[in-house]
Amino acid sequence: MSRAQEAGGPCGQPPTPGDLAAVHGQLGREPRGVVEVAHRCPCGDPDVVRTAPRLPDGTPFPTSFYATCPRLTGAVSTLESEGVMKDMQARLADDADLASRYALAHEDYLRRRAELAEVPEIAGVSAGGMPSRVKCLHVLVAHSLAAGPGVNPLGDEAIELLPRWWEHPCRRRET
Repeated sequence: MSRAQEAGGPCGQPPTPGDLAAVHGQLGREPRGVVEVAHRCPCGDPDVVRTAPRLPDGTPFPTSFYATCPRLTGAVSTLESEGVMKDMQARLADDADLASRYALAHEDYLRRRAELAEVPEIAGVSAGGMPSRVKCLHVLVAHSLAAGPGVNPLGDEAIELLPRWWEHPCRRRET
């Protein structure tokens, strides 16, 4: 079983009021444009949401998969600060197979966003630096958790490097 599978699973369900309250508590602000819970932590709360490509105020928003769990985002931030993105970027330049699979992840991201709506201002722009750069591990991890293993190679790799963030008490919403 992969670490992504141990950490919960993709769900693709519309958010309930309780889900939106949990995300509000995780982010410390009102969530914007959430159309789906893309992945759930084993505790049951969302840890990745799928966001509309155009926010309610009309702003184009290319980040379709958004990590919300503070433990997850903190762990990913630690990886970023340790230089993981720089190493991944160097490997993209030297490994044609990895670069090809990363380009396919970019296409998958664009396809999944287009399922929700076409937004001309962000046409061809995915997120996280795809298809040629590694710019944001949060996006790559969120994409991997939402899509499942095997879709985003660098997101999958980052998940395997993370500590088991879901094993600690979750920051639960007040009921």
